[in-house]
Amino acid sequence: MAKHSKRFRKDLSSRISDEPQELEKGVELLKSFDTTKFDQSVEIAIRLGIDPKQADQIVRGSLVLPNGIGKSQRVIVFAKGDLADAAQQAGADEVGQEELAAKIKGGWLEFDVCIATPDMMGLVGPLGRVLGPRGLMPSPRAGTVTPEVAKIVQEYKAGKVEFRNDSSGIIHTLVGKMSFDSQQLVENIQAFMDHIAGMKPVAVKGTYLKSVSISATMSPGIRIAA
Repeated sequence: MAKHSKRFRKDLSSRISDEPQELEKGVELLKSFDTTKFDQSVEIAIRLGIDPKQADQIVRGSLVLPNGIGKSQRVIVFAKGDLADAAQQAGADEVGQEELAAKIKGGWLEFDVCIATPDMMGLVGPLGRVLGPRGLMPSPRAGTVTPEVAKIVQEYKAGKVEFRNDSSGIIHTLVGKMSFDSQQLVENIQAFMDHIAGMKPVAVKGTYLKSVSISATMSPGIRIAA
């Protein structure tokens, strides 16, 4: 069993209940755990009533949160010509083709998001072995394979998050920072929950949103009423 810090145990003991909290109350409790010297990330975990082994029950996508995520994401783009210029002007950290692919093959992975135009996927495809396990592989379903590179770069820079259920049917993503005020966190979390609720696969029967919890980098989880 993992050994928790004294701070974590104190925060755990101060939780009102293990029962799900209304969102506003849960965020208020989470904010009371903000005792570290750094700005902790706030994350959400949603357990879904899906069968992750079934392709028609995969829940995957992306969303621009109302108040961003509190950090600047490093975005690279595979594009050429006018689209490469547009990506650069939109704020992409690096834009390229063969030389960028070679750089990644050489072990460079100092970025958070990889975007590619459709005509670049022949070049990007072989990078799947490197990018896939790290969740960085461009995908049409996530919106990162697109001719609208400038728009997508701007969205990620503004606070867009990607998500995909894991093998246990859980979706986990960043929804902000502890430095956000309570209303900003509530708005981000509610927007994400509403988005996931609207993505219920047709094949899913019974309860879809089984449980929701929020936590900070060094805090216990708080269950939220779905």
